[in-house]
Amino acid sequence: MMRKRELSKIDHAVMHAILLIAVVFSIYPVMWVVGTALTPRGVAANAGAFPIPSSPSLENFRVVFSGTAGHPSLFWHQLANSLVIALATASVAVALATPAAYALARFSLPGARASLRVLIATQMFPAVASAIPMYILLSKIHLLDSQLGLIVVYAATAVPFALFQMRGAFAAVPIDIEEAARVDGATQTQAFFRVALPAVRPAIAITFLFAFMAAWNEFVLAATLLSRESAFTVPVVLQRYVGEYDARWGAFAAGAVVVTLPVMALFYLTQKQLVAGLTAGSVKG
Repeated sequence: MMRKRELSKIDHAVMHAILLIAVVFSIYPVMWVVGTALTPRGVAANAGAFPIPSSPSLENFRVVFSGTAGHPSLFWHQLANSLVIALATASVAVALATPAAYALARFSLPGARASLRVLIATQMFPAVASAIPMYILLSKIHLLDSQLGLIVVYAATAVPFALFQMRGAFAAVPIDIEEAARVDGATQTQAFFRVALPAVRPAIAITFLFAFMAAWNEFVLAATLLSRESAFTVPVVLQRYVGEYDARWGAFAAGAVVVTLPVMALFYLTQKQLVAGLTAGSVKG
């Protein structure tokens, strides 16, 4: 009995040591970014293993928010662009995928499996492969260099993932509870809104979060489809700090710190649904 307790203590110690190492590996790059953002001239040449600035300064944040002499910053406007595009993309993806996923999970539709596989197959192609076709299509419908055009492009790529995720979540919900609601007089639509939809709320939250993050972090299509500085999203703005002959790492790091805050806030708001949502589609699909 004592031997088992000793082994259990050793197992716990090893597990905690592994988790501690994983946390250090995760936090260390973040420390470098924050330290670089607080260093007036970016990364110091003699920086040690721990990126702690000797004289912290908010100068890089001032450059990001206010710009330099003769070059005013549009960062707040560009940050708002990213927020609008990411929120709209996630909302459209969830709104379109949720009823479609419910239909695929509950009804026997001809060609449903083949269609779903084709949709999932589109996720294997990198964004750069569709940049030129997307550019031509948006140019034809006069949505090039606009928020609406980018939302359409991002939503088109987010819907297949959202559909796959939500279909698995609906399939994991026992159909018996919907049939019980139908017996009590509910219509199919009422059963969907009052029974099935609340049951997959965690999956909706995590699907929305993933779609938001995909649109928030996307760079290739945004850099290709946007040319006006006032229309840029934050990934494109941050890339501009690293040029061919000059790299303003301090401003880049300061912008990166600011850009992470909305995502951190969204994670915090959805943390209760995070674990349940990640496993919502893994039971039955």
